[in-house]
Amino acid sequence: MSKSSTAGDQPAIEAHGLVKVFGQNRALDGIDLTVRRGQVFGFLGPNGAGKTTTIRVLATLTRFDSGVARVLGHDVISERDAIRARVAVTGQFAALDEDLTGYENLIILGRLHGLSRAAGKQRADDLLAAFDLTHAGGRPVGGYSGGMRRRLDIAAGLIVTPDLLFLDEPTTGLDPRSRNQVWELVRRIAAAGTTVLLTTQYLEEADQLAEQIAVIDQGRIVAEGTSAQLKSRVGSGTLHVRLLDGEQRAQAQQVLAGALEGTVHPAADPLALSMLLATPADATDVGRLVGHALTRLAEAQVGIAEVALGQPSLDEAFLALTGHPAGPATTDQEDVNR
Repeated sequence: MSKSSTAGDQPAIEAHGLVKVFGQNRALDGIDLTVRRGQVFGFLGPNGAGKTTTIRVLATLTRFDSGVARVLGHDVISERDAIRARVAVTGQFAALDEDLTGYENLIILGRLHGLSRAAGKQRADDLLAAFDLTHAGGRPVGGYSGGMRRRLDIAAGLIVTPDLLFLDEPTTGLDPRSRNQVWELVRRIAAAGTTVLLTTQYLEEADQLAEQIAVIDQGRIVAEGTSAQLKSRVGSGTLHVRLLDGEQRAQAQQVLAGALEGTVHPAADPLALSMLLATPADATDVGRLVGHALTRLAEAQVGIAEVALGQPSLDEAFLALTGHPAGPATTDQEDVNR
């Protein structure tokens, strides 16, 4: 086997037993992680779970205390320069000069990466066109919308096409339209051959983009698999109930919890409740469970507007696996201690 084919067979990321401690906080507590080349890999976890610390370790920005890690076949301690030449990191906030235009930002970054003046200009033009920013390239970045800044920030990470792109919360604070635009960019980047390690608090984002997902909680990987596999781990389905009167939600929550012997979660809709069902023997058992729950609600004179039985969502799987809902992105605790 040739050297090049051997390198191509190596995972993009291999980590075993990674530990990182900040004071009393064990940010990473024995992380094992393998990411194959050419995929979008979702890395999920509650705030402070260790996501950002893991990225900083793998990107050679933070030293770990024990364990072994290789990125693109290189050791993250002894071969940092080789890794840095082949990866790009895009954090939660755009690292751009707001006084410069988008075009000027890309030109400067191109020159810093060693591109000639002509090559830097061509690369800036190409990236602005690819990310639908040509019309805004001559305007100061300070006047860009959040979605435009995010697209430009990702473009900046691609001045020199990386083999591995770390995307840390890429759509934080964006409106749905801008988020969809970033998702399409991520798909295009991966289709072109770049491996993408994606951390996100938006579980729909991981559901849409990631071929494989790992869930980290309290510095440990607690689950790994495809989105479908993670959903199947936590139950056969989810019971969704919508009430006629929001004043009865607490009562309905108590009745359902007793009838189905589980935890019922209030939804964002003030009239709605949902509950993961334990895996039953067959569909008949599902019907019996749901029928029993509805009978108990009727006996309690709780008015029901709608009942639906669906597959568990990734949000529900995440909640079951970690005990925490996926919340808005904030600075991880380990970042404060870094």
